[in-house]
Amino acid sequence: MIYITSDLHFGHDKEFMYSPRGFKDIEEADNAIVNNWNSIVTDEDDVYVLGDVMLNDDENGIRHWNQLKGNKHLIIGNHDSDVRIKLLKECPDTEVLGHASVIKYDGFSFYLSHYPTITSSFEYNKRLKLGLINLCGHTHAKDRFIDEAKGRIYHCELDCHGNKPVSIEEIISDLIGKNESYRANDNKEDT
Repeated sequence: MIYITSDLHFGHDKEFMYSPRGFKDIEEADNAIVNNWNSIVTDEDDVYVLGDVMLNDDENGIRHWNQLKGNKHLIIGNHDSDVRIKLLKECPDTEVLGHASVIKYDGFSFYLSHYPTITSSFEYNKRLKLGLINLCGHTHAKDRFIDEAKGRIYHCELDCHGNKPVSIEEIISDLIGKNESYRANDNKEDT
């Protein structure tokens, strides 16, 4: 299975970070993120993390990162400094992909980035498989479709997915649900 998430912010000991996510302190937040992740992700799964792994306490951040199951693929975020990237590259089951990457799944194309990025317009009469869909984080949005008026942008940060990674299949289901005309056009030829 493929999962996507972003903005773990391990060790980011600021009330504005952990309180909106429903935690009393950063220790509770960090432990809950690890537990939530490991309750759904297996060692065989791939998880794309769209930036911002840790902040302030790199030792704590790496310790929590190494507790996470799965094959982790990192897209660099604004808090992923050169020092942190070097530390993460040394971790097992970790691949640093750079600032963006594209993956394909079940005929869909996804542009993975930390920042919301306009990759194509969200034309409701066109098939989703014809466009490039941006999966992103960064803004700590609670609404996964907050940027839909700008284009095919879907937010994957922990803040809008119950502090858990979201499966690629749930993302596709959400996108199809938002784009009802996709079902009507599903069996048409790609043009």
